[in-house]
Amino acid sequence: MIVSSPTTIKLRYLGIQDYTDTLRQMQYLTNNRDADTDDEIWFVQHHGVFTQGQAGKDEYVLLPGDIPVIKSDRGGHVTYHGPGQITAYLMIDLKRLSIGVRALVTLIEQALVKTLAHWQISAAPKRDAPGVYDGQGRKIASLGLRIRKGCSYHGLNFNINMDMSPWQRINPCGLGIHMTQMADIISPCPSIEEVTDQLSHQLMNGLGYNQYRDVTDSFDDKNIPKGNTES
Repeated sequence: MIVSSPTTIKLRYLGIQDYTDTLRQMQYLTNNRDADTDDEIWFVQHHGVFTQGQAGKDEYVLLPGDIPVIKSDRGGHVTYHGPGQITAYLMIDLKRLSIGVRALVTLIEQALVKTLAHWQISAAPKRDAPGVYDGQGRKIASLGLRIRKGCSYHGLNFNINMDMSPWQRINPCGLGIHMTQMADIISPCPSIEEVTDQLSHQLMNGLGYNQYRDVTDSFDDKNIPKGNTES
């Protein structure tokens, strides 16, 4: 059966969510999707949490204190999620769009670069360290993906206007790099809603979508559970 390329993607703007619940919902959607399932991008903020990817090492978590540390099935090392940071999860059927993992990573990085350029912030990816870095070599956005059955989940973290002190408690991505955020580069800093709008536009364009469905704050369609599920 030949499946035509879709033109519509679902965008979910989910506010502040528990990391573990969101992870299980991503796994549920990925495990239960088929060739006709719409691709989706979820934009969330998380309560403060450190997550360790599949390459994560315990020694990269220096002083977690009262911030939970959760093992995740994404790629990459340790990172921090917190309010004031955009986390975008991309549930994309790579086979249907005829793109590979490397192409998806490049697409995400370029969407971030173009989003920052909208506010005259110069940034670029690094070949040997996925993510996006400002002109001083500080990391402003991180990537971590998982591919299952030819479909992606997880995605990116983009620091906008957050408490940066928790980054001092870890070795970000195991690289010993300095982290930054938009609020430390420009003033006044745009709102997280303004940045999300621009980022969603750039991600849609990069993926080749020309239409979207806003299904904000709803997991009712496709019976995606709102609470905990088994992966």
